[in-house]
Amino acid sequence: MRGLRLLASWVLALFLIFMFLQATVHPLPNPPEGFVKLFDRPGENIVFQTMAINTGMSWLEPTGRVVVAILELIACLFLFIPQTRRFGAVMSFFILAGALGVHLMPDVLGREVPLSLTPGETETDGGQLFALSIGMLAISMLLIFVHPGRRKNPFR
Repeated sequence: MRGLRLLASWVLALFLIFMFLQATVHPLPNPPEGFVKLFDRPGENIVFQTMAINTGMSWLEPTGRVVVAILELIACLFLFIPQTRRFGAVMSFFILAGALGVHLMPDVLGREVPLSLTPGETETDGGQLFALSIGMLAISMLLIFVHPGRRKNPFR
């Protein structure tokens, strides 16, 4: 049973790591413009620029975006190391809870994110980013409970 929990822990952790890396540094070719946190030019990240415009908090783009990206990369590091995986899952839970909270506030971001910063464009992602944050939040919670604890020494 412990082996199955360890395997599930690795699968869930690697999925979260892949998704966080995809959003921060985008290792795959041809990244979508406006959706890569660390490599978008200031003012071009669609999510954080939309939040900055809607709230009037100009520090959200690029400062808030870079801070969130660094926190996501630190969570990836903790998720990758088995001894710190549960802490990484808790950290990713809080990051994703914040993302979900922002999506649930229509005055800040809303469930549907625009696909372009061009004024007059009404095309949105149809809630895909919102659904992804819900799924990743659920996986983070599952990982907190699935990851096996330290093995107790039977000889003590």
